[in-house]
Amino acid sequence: MMEKTLVILKPCTLQRGLVGEITNRFERKGLRLAGMKMVQLTDEVLNEHYAHLSAKPFFQRVKDSMMACPVIVCCFEGVDAVEAVRALTGATNGRKAAPGTIRGDYSMSFQENIVHASDSPEAAEVELKRFFAPEEIFEYEQATFGFLYANDEY
Repeated sequence: MMEKTLVILKPCTLQRGLVGEITNRFERKGLRLAGMKMVQLTDEVLNEHYAHLSAKPFFQRVKDSMMACPVIVCCFEGVDAVEAVRALTGATNGRKAAPGTIRGDYSMSFQENIVHASDSPEAAEVELKRFFAPEEIFEYEQATFGFLYANDEY
């Protein structure tokens, strides 16, 4: 089923000059970029976004890291996009992520792990609304679409 999902390129990605490299990985897989913008995250947005971590001792560290510089928020679309993006990103802890995954290739950290990726279609829907206005997510036909999927897969 066609899905949209959120990917946040974290401050460590920008600081290390990996933005093009990481977005390229998602595009090479066949995911369609439907929205992208640079934003400076705020304490208020991060309190909402990471509410599930608020009782953890590392909560403030996570927020501080995510506010170190702007981030790039992306909306990618494809069949089973959430699952596809999660497979590409790899395990949360970069030291344990499999080689060939984004985190496995570019991260040695649990925190500075290159990207945030929605963990379910339901979370993706909520997170996309948090970071994008409806008019910031674009619908267009990708010229290669017919070569990415069999005609009964979408």
